Amino acid sequence: MIRIIIAEDQRLLRGAMASLLDLEDDIEVVGEAGDGAEALAQIEKLQPDVCLMDIEMPRMSGLEVAELLKKKGCSTRVIILTTFARPGYFERGVKADIQGYLLKDEPVEKIAGAIRQVMLGHKEVSPELVFGSLREENPLTSREREILKLAGGGQTAGEIAATLHLSYGTVRNYISEILNKLEVKSRIEAVRIAEEKGWI
Repeated sequence: MIRIIIAEDQRLLRGAMASLLDLEDDIEVVGEAGDGAEALAQIEKLQPDVCLMDIEMPRMSGLEVAELLKKKGCSTRVIILTTFARPGYFERGVKADIQGYLLKDEPVEKIAGAIRQVMLGHKEVSPELVFGSLREENPLTSREREILKLAGGGQTAGEIAATLHLSYGTVRNYISEILNKLEVKSRIEAVRIAEEKGWI
């Protein structure tokens, strides 16, 4: 029996998916989560074979959970479910070692089939998501990404300079370059765009 958890913040969709997958002879839904932090706690407690996980959830995104599971060396396989192909998400998912990347509106038979394939060691990806994710290269250097992450965490230019052992002026120059590259006027906008595209 393949034991699965479904992490999805839309309760109706989560319930419908759980009911339909529970009808499969070889699949058992052992847990449901409404946000990323709850999903992480359930995975650690229940040790399911597979977690079907939405990307955009409160408290932690599905990708953040997948990245943490990889760091912890957790054996639960992750299949990400999403409604759209955002550039950068697929790339981040691959780095987090997810086993599947599927559209939410796939028929339940396709999702059940993907679960079985993933258990056999295969990767399952909806072609539309791959092609949709190949649109844009990340224009930011690794240093610029590092600075933008710290800015996103609420640090000022002075605090970022102290953290990275750079001068205040150097950090200001980096931030100015980031805003130019992303064609935005504020650090908040820059962080939002870079996170949406999966660049940081």
